[in-house]
Amino acid sequence: MFIYTVKASKLKFFALLLCSVAVLLTLAAVIPGAEDFGDVAVVTYNYGNIRTNDDRVSFLKSFGYEVETEPLEVKEVKVPEKFDSVYERYNDVQRAQGLNLKRYAGKTAMRYTYRITNYGSPESATYANLLVYDGSIIGGDVCALGENAFIHGFPAERE
Repeated sequence: MFIYTVKASKLKFFALLLCSVAVLLTLAAVIPGAEDFGDVAVVTYNYGNIRTNDDRVSFLKSFGYEVETEPLEVKEVKVPEKFDSVYERYNDVQRAQGLNLKRYAGKTAMRYTYRITNYGSPESATYANLLVYDGSIIGGDVCALGENAFIHGFPAERE
C-alpha cells in the first residue's frame, strides 16, 4: 500500500473547494430529480380558477374553439397511481402543454367533455376533454373519433 501526501497552500485549498462546489451546483441543475415531475413545456395559459361551466367554456374559447355551451358528459375519473404505456403517452400530450398528470396520481378529478363546433369536418365530431381538480385544469385534450381519429393538446394547429 502506498500513501502519498500533498502539502497545499490555503489559497489552493479554497480554490479547489470553490471549484468542487461549482461542479456540484452545475450537476444538481443538469441532472433531473428522482421524481418525474419535470420536462413540461413553458406556457402562458391560465389553467387555474376554473370553477363554473362558463369558466370552462371561456377557457376553450381562449384557444379559438367554439363549443356547445353544455358538456356532453360530466364524469368523475381517478388518475391512476401507476401509469401504463397509454397513460404515459397521454401524459406526454399534457406535458407538451405545460401540465403533468403524475402530480395528481391517485387523485379523483372531474372530466368535462364538450363538442367543438368549429373544428374538423361536419361528418366527424370533434371533442374537448377537460380534467379539473380543485378549480384547476390538470389535463385535457382535443380529439376526434372514427376513421380520422386524432388527439392533441389545447393549443394545436387547426385544420
